[in-house]
Amino acid sequence: MKYLIVGLGNKGEEYTETRHNIGFKVAEKIAETLEAPFKTANFGWISDGKYKGRKVFILKPDTYMNLSGNAVRFWMQKENIPLENVLIVTDDLALPFGTLRMRKKGSDAGHNGLKNIQEILQTQNFARLRFGISADFSEGKQIDYVLGKWNEEEQKTLQDRIELFAKASLSFVFAGVNNTMNTFNGK
Repeated sequence: MKYLIVGLGNKGEEYTETRHNIGFKVAEKIAETLEAPFKTANFGWISDGKYKGRKVFILKPDTYMNLSGNAVRFWMQKENIPLENVLIVTDDLALPFGTLRMRKKGSDAGHNGLKNIQEILQTQNFARLRFGISADFSEGKQIDYVLGKWNEEEQKTLQDRIELFAKASLSFVFAGVNNTMNTFNGK
């Protein structure tokens, strides 16, 4: 069985430590756990390794957040990965900082990366793992907040949260979406 875990983010040094790039950070932790380094490839950086006998591809699209769907579709087709074996890791303003929420399907909730993936794949029926970044910004400052760096308080627990999200992602591969939701949601 093959799986595709996609961490959403934006390429470029200026985005590396921003809230919007948490998907990249989780993807990097998964690749580190599997001892599977990233390589430059079509539509981004790809890593592939094994987890409990299952082949896992980890993708960081280089298409910028709002065009992530092309990268997801390309790697699904190239590696013949079924939709039910795809997990998208992304940030979520509606959740308190560090909150983990996995769903089997759902709306884009205003997230442009998810919106583009849904448009390209023509479905909302794919698993997504949302990392809460909270909504601690003034009216009209959403873009600055999302593209801003983690504050001092968030940085204290950020690495622990990233590790938990990497574990949840690998649980998706081995235990499936329902068991993973039951084990990890809300933590």
